[in-house]
Amino acid sequence: MRTIDLNCDLGEGFGAWKMGDDETMLGIVTSANIACGFHAGDPKVMYDTVRSASAKGVGIGAHPGFLDLYGFGRRTILGESPSDIERQVAYQIGALIGVAANAGAKVTHVKTHGTLGNIAAENDDLANAVARAIRSVDRQLYFMVMPNMATERAAQAHGLGMMREIYCDRAYADSGNLVSRSVPGAVIEDADAAAANVLAMLDDGAIRCLSGKRIPAEIDSVCVHGDTPGATTMARVLRDLLEANGYRVTGFAAARNGETRTA
Repeated sequence: MRTIDLNCDLGEGFGAWKMGDDETMLGIVTSANIACGFHAGDPKVMYDTVRSASAKGVGIGAHPGFLDLYGFGRRTILGESPSDIERQVAYQIGALIGVAANAGAKVTHVKTHGTLGNIAAENDDLANAVARAIRSVDRQLYFMVMPNMATERAAQAHGLGMMREIYCDRAYADSGNLVSRSVPGAVIEDADAAAANVLAMLDDGAIRCLSGKRIPAEIDSVCVHGDTPGATTMARVLRDLLEANGYRVTGFAAARNGETRTA
């Protein structure tokens, strides 16, 4: 039976401000990428999300981004050198590892957020900075990467385990990166269409671009954004379709580390 991980960016509230339906999503996905305080999240939000994910058997990942609470990590922060980013990513990973330890849980992977992730996917210097940060904190952590992009090359260069992901609710440019959110059609809002597209990519072993271009790729995980309208519905539709077509939905990092997690 073919296996696939479902991941979601969660813990993206801050103080009294809430984002998404994390509790419902944690009953569907198998890996959670938890904000570490730079683009969203705070110690309480991080702790509560870790506790809930752990209780539901969902893999826990750090989700570092630009220091950009106001812009939710989706603005380009100018003047940050690769060495600056390396320190910032290490800081954020360390913060979640500390909170997770306090909650009796363990962090298994790292996935960059928003604009930091989009730039790192195409910029080898930045991708290597992220990989160095991960390796320096814990070389056993998996690096969630974009297939065939700079992040995958960086993970290989630094000897890190990889989780190659595609997105359920986003369109792809011919470069293999995500289409800018400013472009019509960049965000896929119809749950059935998004799920069918993911199934086609998994069955084909290739990313399907908005232009029609096909990019062969290894795929280990599928991301559903938790902050979009109808996110939990999309995640459930996707999981049901994958399981109906012979896929076993299970946590990638946990499975590779000898654990069994099927949320």
